[in-house]
This record gives sequence, C-alpha cells and structure tokens, in this order.
Amino acid sequence: MIDYGRFADRLAPPRARWDLLREFQEEWGYTVPADATPWAKWSENEHQTYIRRLKGEWTGEEDDEFEGVDFSLPIPQAVDEWWELPFNSFTHSPRLYWTNPVYPPTVRPDPSGYGVAEGLPEDNPFVGPDDDLRVCVFKAEYEYCNEWGYLAAEAGQDDPRVLVTVADDEWVPQARSISEFFVQLAVQRLPPSLGWCLRLDTADFPGTPVGERLDAAYRPMGFEPWRELGVDTLTYGGPDVIVHHDRADASDYPVIISARTREALTTAAHTLDWQGNPTQIEPPSE
Repeated sequence: MIDYGRFADRLAPPRARWDLLREFQEEWGYTVPADATPWAKWSENEHQTYIRRLKGEWTGEEDDEFEGVDFSLPIPQAVDEWWELPFNSFTHSPRLYWTNPVYPPTVRPDPSGYGVAEGLPEDNPFVGPDDDLRVCVFKAEYEYCNEWGYLAAEAGQDDPRVLVTVADDEWVPQARSISEFFVQLAVQRLPPSLGWCLRLDTADFPGTPVGERLDAAYRPMGFEPWRELGVDTLTYGGPDVIVHHDRADASDYPVIISARTREALTTAAHTLDWQGNPTQIEPPSE
C-alpha cells in the first residue's frame, strides 16, 4: 500500500524530482512499451504543423518554424533533462497526455503570431516592470487553450517556476519548478487511465459538499491547483488512492477517484459516502 496522503513529503526538496517521477509511474504500472518510438525533441507537434501547412496553402509558402523562438535565451536544464529521461511516459506514450510539447520553447507574445497568450503586464507579481516581461512556453493543451511556460527573466535558472494561462490569457502560478510540473502532469494524467477509476459529478454527493468531505478524509498532495480548460483542481491523496476535485465545476466529471486496486477505490468511495452504482467503476485501460 502507498499512502498518497504523504505525497507532499515526497515532493518537498531536496528530493530528486526525476526519481519521484520514475517511482510514481512504476507505482501505477507504467512501463515503456517495447515498440515505442520516443517523441523526438526537435520535432514539430501535429497541431502546429497543421497550422503552418494551412497558412502555406493561403500564402504559397510556409512560415519559419522557429520564428517564435528567441535563441538568445538559454533553455533551462530541467527541460532538456526531462526530454532525455529513458522512462519518460510522455515521450514514449504521448496519447496518455493530450498535450503538445514546444521545443525549443517559444516566447509570448509570439512574434510568429501562433501563440495565443501575451506576456506579463507591467503590474504583475512575478517580475518588475523593468525586467523581461516575456514568458517562454514549453507545453500546451492539445488545442492550445492553455499554455505553460517559465519566465524569460528566469530562463538562466536550471529549474525555474512554471506559469499557466487562464481566463483572458492571464498568467498564474502552476508549479514551483519545471521538474515539479512534469510530476504534476503525470499525476493528472496517469492514474485515471492506468488505475481503477470512478468519474463523478458533485450532485453524486448530496448533503455535505464533496470538498468538505475530502478535507476531512484526505490530505492535499502538495501541488498548486491544476488550471487547464477552466478547472481549478485540487489533488488529494490517501491509501492507494488519488482524488482530483475541480472546485470550479468546469469539467464533465468534477470528481475523479483513481486507485491502484479496486478495493482501494471502493474504500475511498465509501469514505466519501458515495451511494452510486458500482458498475460505474472503470478498470485500468489498456
């Protein structure tokens, strides 16, 4: 049994984040497929290739694929380290993730016009008005509804903090470092696919709000709220179980319970006093 209620302790420095990512993947049964071809770091993602080709049909020539890159900025060490991890579940199994990598990172505002977000306003809590107000994007939601990046002013750091775009393309904190972000992304994506899963609406918890039930029964896993596609998701951990709760109620299933065993899942459902039909429980995906 693994108590994910103690995950925040595992996440805290000086723990090596790549070791934690490898351990987490193994705990949920992920292994690199024998026939997997890793995503090449310098390859263009499918969405951007489509847009460039579409523009090429209009203009007769395709855009410069590196127009949005400022090559004078260093790329943080953590970005390159993540790409090279031999156990990297994204590079070997990207369909688990529904996100696009951006390498080399592109700046916002994007001189190529491809990236949707702007840079930081002068009045912001991250850097001063005389500092570089750009953000370097290294990851995006599958259709670029959200973008994740680090501050151009912190590009020289090995493992800078990560921001994400939310409503009106405002930048808000997502992770204390790039390496923490990639652990958080795996926590968001892998358990609902590789574990036993129960996807629920808040209406499935009459009476006491589900957030109060979670606060009483489980501990937060130590991450910043996940802000993709309008959600505001806190992640809770318990014995062999992880619960994602979208406090904004913006997703199809604001409560997702994932567990390493069916027994752990049913125990969590009973702990939260869920009274639904057990046939809703999904076994691990292929």
